[in-house]
Amino acid sequence: MIVLGIILLVIGFLTGLSILWTIGIILVVIGIILWILGAVGHSVGGRKHYW
Repeated sequence: MIVLGIILLVIGFLTGLSILWTIGIILVVIGIILWILGAVGHSVGGRKHYW
């Protein structure tokens, strides 16, 4: 999810499409939150780790 967000950020930046930029930021933030929750031991989607 983080990688997809970064790809959308780059594409949005290069093409000037703000919707891709916005979706990219949202995906990166959600991905980081899920990664942190998985790293501290909380179950994410029924799994102990998110990666």
